[in-house]
Amino acid sequence: MAGSALSVVSRLLSRSTGSGAPILLRQMFEPNSCTYTYLLGDRESREAILIDPVLETAPRDAQLVRELGLRLLYAVNTHCHADHITGSGLLRSLLPGCQSVISRLSGAQADLHIEDGDSIRFGRFALETRASPGHTPGCVTFVLNDHSMAFTGDALLIRGCGRTDFQPEALHPLTFLPLPWPLGLTVSTVEEERTLNPRLTLSCEEFVKVMDNLNLPKPLQIGEQEEGLGAWTPGSEGGGAGSLDPWV
Repeated sequence: MAGSALSVVSRLLSRSTGSGAPILLRQMFEPNSCTYTYLLGDRESREAILIDPVLETAPRDAQLVRELGLRLLYAVNTHCHADHITGSGLLRSLLPGCQSVISRLSGAQADLHIEDGDSIRFGRFALETRASPGHTPGCVTFVLNDHSMAFTGDALLIRGCGRTDFQPEALHPLTFLPLPWPLGLTVSTVEEERTLNPRLTLSCEEFVKVMDNLNLPKPLQIGEQEEGLGAWTPGSEGGGAGSLDPWV
């Protein structure tokens, strides 16, 4: 569930993401899984990147990319999601040239596997990869190379954090990025979360105890979470829904 994900944007950038800003930023929402998807684009080169697309809303995202005259290079994932299927595979079919990206530690198949410290470039910008395991072993945070914004997936949520009880070898420590991140879109700040997040104000021992005793049901789509990184097979001419093919 990336819907509550902490997405941090500097005040300066929040005031200047209009037509005159060098970077284009759009935040989109998928209500069933409460997931936010982010489109970032370089206004000069028209190269773009999507963060955490959802299968059901991938056509919407592709349409926005076309409307804005962008060329989508990558559909990147902060982690393997258990409450929805990623739209990366479908976007590869809808927008030729787009590549799917995920952490190598996720164990999922994709066009590109990334590790801590890797950069994903689009135009004059790049997303820096920072490993942030906890929710899953393969969770990463993407930080824009000018350090004006970061996308944490479910590793750190607004007033919470992603569960750690349904995948093996998840680590409980969280790495905080010491950047000045005031208001933006649906966002929070590191200062706010350190002060007001009920899970982050606990001691390490208390945090582990809370996370070990959530007693939540198993996510409905945990067995399907890796499928959306594969290739998309369109439905028949008679209106078939289409299907996801495994990698070969």
